[in-house]
Amino acid sequence: MPEEETLEHAHEDLREGKSPSTAAGEFVHEEMDHIREGKHGARSTKQAIAIGLSKARRAGIPLKPPAAGKASAKTRKSAASAYSKGQAKKKQRPSAKRSRATTQALKREGHSAASHKSLSRQAKSVARKRGSASRKQSAMKAARTRAATRKAVGKTGRARRRAA
Repeated sequence: MPEEETLEHAHEDLREGKSPSTAAGEFVHEEMDHIREGKHGARSTKQAIAIGLSKARRAGIPLKPPAAGKASAKTRKSAASAYSKGQAKKKQRPSAKRSRATTQALKREGHSAASHKSLSRQAKSVARKRGSASRKQSAMKAARTRAATRKAVGKTGRARRRAA
């Protein structure tokens, strides 16, 4: 179950008109924090991100499953299942036995998946798969929004939230 604070931040992002993937990022941040705190581990950075996205979908964030060709059939099926569970009116209670088994398996995994080095490597490898024009566009947008945020608030969004 995601933390109450994470849910609040995600819903705040949606209210501000940010995309569902930005709101889901809050859950990914939470997952990285859990791994760093030693709550559990992950086999890879990719797995840690996937856990965060799945939690977001189950929590009701309207993050659509990946389109055909973007991910494997197994991943798309899993994401579709999590999405439908999150959008359902009546929430089913998760199986205690299954939850415990998952947690125990994750506790056996390492904690380097959330290290700055592995996160950087993951981000770079994903960026490499995109075209140079797309990378430039997102870098320009990041620079614009970062400047606007710093001017308005004086801190980055995440630092502002942690201070509050």
